[in-house]
Amino acid sequence: MITPINQDYLLDVLSRLLAIPSPSGMTDDIVRTVCSELDTLSIAYELTRRGAIRAHLPGRVKKPRRAVVAHLDTLGGMVRSLKPNGRLAIVPIGTWSARFAEGARVRIHCDNERIVDGTVLPLKASGHRYNEEVDQQPSAWSNLEVRIDEVSSSIDTLWDLGIRVGDYISFSTAMAISDSGFVNSRFLDDKAGVAAILAAARALMESGTKPELDSSLLFTISEEVGVGASHILRGTVAEMVSVDNGIVAPDQNTSEFGVTISMKDSSGPFDRHLTGHLLQLCMDQEIKFSRDVFLHYRSDAAAALEAGNDIRTALICYGLDASHGYERVHVDSLTSVAALVAAYLLSAPLFSQGKNVIGEEKSYPLIQNSSEDRPVNR
Repeated sequence: MITPINQDYLLDVLSRLLAIPSPSGMTDDIVRTVCSELDTLSIAYELTRRGAIRAHLPGRVKKPRRAVVAHLDTLGGMVRSLKPNGRLAIVPIGTWSARFAEGARVRIHCDNERIVDGTVLPLKASGHRYNEEVDQQPSAWSNLEVRIDEVSSSIDTLWDLGIRVGDYISFSTAMAISDSGFVNSRFLDDKAGVAAILAAARALMESGTKPELDSSLLFTISEEVGVGASHILRGTVAEMVSVDNGIVAPDQNTSEFGVTISMKDSSGPFDRHLTGHLLQLCMDQEIKFSRDVFLHYRSDAAAALEAGNDIRTALICYGLDASHGYERVHVDSLTSVAALVAAYLLSAPLFSQGKNVIGEEKSYPLIQNSSEDRPVNR
């Protein structure tokens, strides 16, 4: 029997991951941290040339392989230019609204390894000077600048400090965990998914239970800029399940306290058979779940398919409020995701076209309706 998901471990891992800046393109430190955690769990792994992680869980059957994937990279910023007033113009890394950057504490990571602290401010920041103009300026990255915590009043002083165009800017996560189980933080997307996968892996390792098939835990480093899992697969994976955020918002059906199975995102429907398999596992294992469709969303799975990989893909989600803003997730949702990841890795092979993936003649099991499979929002 598999060991139950350890919520304390999950939250500890998540807290440690959130403390490490990792905007797309600057992920070495968080990769090292995840590798160290895999070492602690006695899980073998390898790094790709670009620095993504392939971890290996030997299964009872050697092929074809399964994969579960989440991304380590987050949103962030970059220095666009050094300004004559001694401040910095900023551009985003990844797609997110400038309104969530206003007022944030940031760090500029210089080429000389110096770190300079600062604050992101609108160009018209002083109410005593601009009065109502403060509220009238549009929310846009072009209307923001970084005020650094150094004596700086010119481009020359910025240059002398070692600040250059193209330096990475990381944002403070402002993480807070409530007594009621909510985690509030920037960049829960997708460090919460990584923590859930590691919690599932720990449960498997502690119970000594092998996955049904040889399986990979994949941790990518450029999902927020659209590359995702395009470069990490080797052609030996038959099924890949992405773990990422679900959308808690009006007109969405994502569960904030369970796992959500995405039926479709902006790149199209997910594989019907693999998605159905995950739904059946939720019903069989009594994992609280819902189904949803996302219109303005794509995940590691889309990049993998666009790169030409012949695989089935699916997406399982934790409920995330205010995605790509100041985000919030409940630990129960993360625990449900971890439980489904573990159940998926232990489940029998997918059946398709009258044969399962290892050649035995069988029929694909039908999905039965369940009282658990009902809309969250009525």
